[in-house]
Amino acid sequence: MPDSDRLPHALYRAEQVRNLDRCAIEQYGIPGIELMNRAGEVAYRILRERWPDARDLTVLVGIGNNGGDGYVIARLARADGLAVRLLQLGDSQRVTGDAAISRDAWRDAGGTIEPYQGLPRRSDVLVDAVLGTGLERPVVGLWAEAIQALDRQRAPVLAVDIPSGLHSDTGQVMGLAVRADATVSFIGLKQGLFIGAGPEYCGEIRFSALSIPARVYSGEVASARRIDWDQQSVRFARRPRTAHKGNFGHLLVIGGAPGLSGAVRLAGEAALRAGAGLVTIATHPAHAAWLNLSRPELMVSAVETSADLTRLIARADVVAVGPGLGREAWGRDLWESVLGLDMPMVVDADALNFLAEAPRLGPDWVLTPHPGEAARLLGTDIAAIEQDRPAAVHALQGRYGGVVVLKGAGTLIGSDPLRPLAVCSDGNPGMATAGSGDVLTGVIGALRAQGLDAEEAACAGVCLHAAAGDRAARTGERGLIAGDIIDALRPVANRVPAVQEES
Repeated sequence: MPDSDRLPHALYRAEQVRNLDRCAIEQYGIPGIELMNRAGEVAYRILRERWPDARDLTVLVGIGNNGGDGYVIARLARADGLAVRLLQLGDSQRVTGDAAISRDAWRDAGGTIEPYQGLPRRSDVLVDAVLGTGLERPVVGLWAEAIQALDRQRAPVLAVDIPSGLHSDTGQVMGLAVRADATVSFIGLKQGLFIGAGPEYCGEIRFSALSIPARVYSGEVASARRIDWDQQSVRFARRPRTAHKGNFGHLLVIGGAPGLSGAVRLAGEAALRAGAGLVTIATHPAHAAWLNLSRPELMVSAVETSADLTRLIARADVVAVGPGLGREAWGRDLWESVLGLDMPMVVDADALNFLAEAPRLGPDWVLTPHPGEAARLLGTDIAAIEQDRPAAVHALQGRYGGVVVLKGAGTLIGSDPLRPLAVCSDGNPGMATAGSGDVLTGVIGALRAQGLDAEEAACAGVCLHAAAGDRAARTGERGLIAGDIIDALRPVANRVPAVQEES
């Protein structure tokens, strides 16, 4: 795994990264203090790149190896002519091993260690080197006070390896955590940086493998893999000049109870924009006649009962069910009519709620729950889902089969307990808006209709949806609506540069 400005795709649990670190030391003869010095040098270089005008630095250190990295940063900054204040949390005499060597080198260079009693009034940059990847319980006491102080002040914060208070494996905030402007991670990217609250607290994420041999990584299978549109877009091959609409599949979208027609309309248009050749919407007769007035390319059929679906299903390659389906008898009837189908399906929204009432395995479906729906599917609450999102995905996949897409910050995709989870690192908070999930349903359904298997369609669909959301958010996250995401799907799917689109 070479050092690079591009983030790697392999993600690891904290224990795995410790194993990698140990392997580099014990099997490849790289002294631990050498790795610590490299980490400090990388972090300081990134600090200078991000904040070149900084002249006054405050470094907060703990008593573990994370603090050892902080000592190195402080020493390098002092040698570079910066005014440096180093604040120690915990007794510096309890620092041992390589961190103690770094502490002594800081002192030998003329640096002083002050016990933490609060932050100075002014700093150009603060370095969080307090708590590392081993945190397993809520932060309390002086450590909690220091994190609160860091979050109250205005100067930018660089977090070393992981923001203090963030769980390395789940991205859960352990009571409270540092909100960093940038985080530099070493050896292996921790999956918690990209899951749950991780993206909110890490800021810009930078990485260095510290030049350890690539062979070190052969002993650890990544616990998760980071995916993004750059990576997933290779699935979108150039279309042949002889193509016709039948080559790109026919998606049937089922939903739209009275008063809920917007959801199924959004899913249908999103499917067209994601490249489906044909899209039929099976919806309630109350609005079927006018549902496609603004998008006549959609084929809309009124469906009174499940018997009306037979002809539509026979013509379709893939079924997406759930957007606006409702919880009344009409929606339940349609849901029960598709349960026994032997064809690819995407299941979302109210269809997931029906599934929660009568769980069953489905080998060829993609389930797309948000945390509330996931909680109902597992018979728990949202807090339990958010506490350990990876575990929730594994539990959902084990109970319901198929591919599970757990939506949210760092959307997770799971298809097999023996395969690493996929974690999407694209997307933004503006996408937390009504109809965004319906758009995703349409996108994944369209990709399945175009020949991708369930996992491929889920991964590519999540990343296309997220990248479209990022393009739509170029003019601001606040006020972004689902239609903006749909508008961005075509240029993103065709890799049209944003500057070219504007011209």
